Amino acid sequence: MPNSYINSKLKIFSLNSNHELAKEIADEVGLELGKSSVKRFSDGEIQINIEESIRGCDVFVIQSTSQPVNEHLMELLIMVDALKRASAKTITIVMPYYGYARQDRKARAREPITAKLVANLLETAGATRVITLDLHAPQIQGFFDILIDHLMGVPILAEYFQEKGFKNEDIVIVSPDHGGVTRARKLAERLKAPIAIIDKRRPKPNVAEVMNIVGNIDGKVAILIDDIIDTAGTITLAANALVENGAKEVFACCTHPVLSGPAIERIENSNIKELVVLNTIQLTEEKMIGKIKQLSVAKLISEAIIRVYEQKSVSTLFD
Repeated sequence: MPNSYINSKLKIFSLNSNHELAKEIADEVGLELGKSSVKRFSDGEIQINIEESIRGCDVFVIQSTSQPVNEHLMELLIMVDALKRASAKTITIVMPYYGYARQDRKARAREPITAKLVANLLETAGATRVITLDLHAPQIQGFFDILIDHLMGVPILAEYFQEKGFKNEDIVIVSPDHGGVTRARKLAERLKAPIAIIDKRRPKPNVAEVMNIVGNIDGKVAILIDDIIDTAGTITLAANALVENGAKEVFACCTHPVLSGPAIERIENSNIKELVVLNTIQLTEEKMIGKIKQLSVAKLISEAIIRVYEQKSVSTLFD
């Protein structure tokens, strides 16, 4: 992989959601971040200026639509419009965390499908491609009529747990619900471990009730895996249920640490020994508690950017 693309037509820009990750990605590629500024008019409207020529360039914009979601989404849409009007050759949105993904179907009458709406907005603004990581539902890829590369966080998490040196027979990978079984199986295959499933009923949004555990967890080190941890209700109830049912200790991991509301307090007071997360969402200082370990996705995303730019296969990164 070349060390630098300084004289190339490759440009990487960052908006405000995760500047640290963007800087890390640019460093991996061997580039400085593109010069741009995001300001506000006095009424709060977003004003974006691109402060260098990008005519005929392949531009990559790094922005997670994390909290505040609407601000970050509008920043991204306005940036894409600015790039299109400045004659960028291609505009690839690098969205490590795709917000609004949890409303991906009509579960009840008169509900919106916001995951599709966001896809429409990005396309209409002028994006030519999207690179994202661990969508809440893989079928969201089908909401786009432009190219989308869906990267996986499991290999990074698996490598971390492999380095801990657990014996394969001592661990069990646990899905906190039926919907996450495929994800749990992918981690289990890499760690050569069995899986277990927590059967739970959710009476209302952000409230989870644990029912029973399918699989053998007695005396084992349980590793819970999810894509998003938001209020941490599901994952902490699951951890407590695992310990009550005989698990020796409980680790948890996820790709997207949303960690809103009471999440940090719940994690602190739970039976989770360590929560391993990726840096798709930038954690504020008060969220960086001792129990949380954050791993970087910069190398994975930088490789994807280089492969897209050089028109090489991206599929090798999915394995």
